[in-house]
Amino acid sequence: MSGYEALRNAAAWMDLSARGRIRATGEDRKRLLHAMCTNHVEQMQPGDAVYAFFLNAQGRILADAWIYCGEDHLLIDTEPELRRKVYEHLDRYIIADDVTLEDITEQTAEIAVEGPQAVAAPRFGTVFAASATGQPGVRMIVPATEKEAVTGALRAAGIEEATLEEARVVRIENGVPRYGEDISDAHLVHETQQLHAVHFQKGCYLGQEIVERVRARGQVHRKLYALRIEAAEPPAAGEKVFSGGEEAGVITSAAWSPAQGCVRALAYLRKLDRLSVAGAAAQLVQH
Repeated sequence: MSGYEALRNAAAWMDLSARGRIRATGEDRKRLLHAMCTNHVEQMQPGDAVYAFFLNAQGRILADAWIYCGEDHLLIDTEPELRRKVYEHLDRYIIADDVTLEDITEQTAEIAVEGPQAVAAPRFGTVFAASATGQPGVRMIVPATEKEAVTGALRAAGIEEATLEEARVVRIENGVPRYGEDISDAHLVHETQQLHAVHFQKGCYLGQEIVERVRARGQVHRKLYALRIEAAEPPAAGEKVFSGGEEAGVITSAAWSPAQGCVRALAYLRKLDRLSVAGAAAQLVQH
């Protein structure tokens, strides 16, 4: 069984150690993170994990992250290229707060297990629920020196390894965007349609005014959608999507889906009828 098949039908492990991991300690850690991100941090209990956005004052998305609540710390788990950006963004707002940030990326390893049977996989270290592919999944944070032992135990348990490219295909099949491909600091929260990252009753946070203004008006000019494209080759990021003969949007990521026998893609669209990409018919996929 390939890693791709295991992610779809069983369970597969992935080495996500390149992701950034920032540990926040101190009495004010929850208050600070609560005021800096879109999800509800203050109500988190040890073992909880939430997905959240960090915004600027204009409501644009600076980064996304999984936030895990430990007994005496919060762990901010973000994309590799966002590691320094998130650290500096949070550090800038620590004034008189009792909060200490520590970048623990190099000292730790991060192993994900995802797929329908991920819940039955062996677990090691700090474990929390999170997914990169849209499949059920868990993350395990262990000392870097223990990574080989953990991956060896997962192999011994019969769990396949999935490459990052195999994981990317499943992610796109499931309509899950990735920061750096499908989300950037040019986007507003509602454009991404990832509203599970937002707690609308949590109180004030950086960028909230724009989020609430967009929600009150109930309209944005473009939204991120999943597409099925009847083509043999995936279009490049930036390829235009047309509605009839009129430009309707742009592809952000695309991949060939072996299981579905077509190209799957994510795209920001302004119009949704009679879609095509490079002359190939395209249809919306609901998730």
